[in-house]
Amino acid sequence: MMMGRSLSSTKLEQLRHRINDKDYLHAAIQRIAFVLSNELMDLHQEGVHNERQRKKRR
Repeated sequence: MMMGRSLSSTKLEQLRHRINDKDYLHAAIQRIAFVLSNELMDLHQEGVHNERQRKKRR
């Protein structure tokens, strides 16, 4: 049990150190923005792009 706890605290310390690195933080924000954009646009990572058509005004 103690081994699992020290591994997770080590990982947590690594993440705390990384969050202070501007390059890491910028890259993380870019990845989050990319994923959210794809979700909002209903795009899939398989390379299939489903473009939505604009509704025509009446």
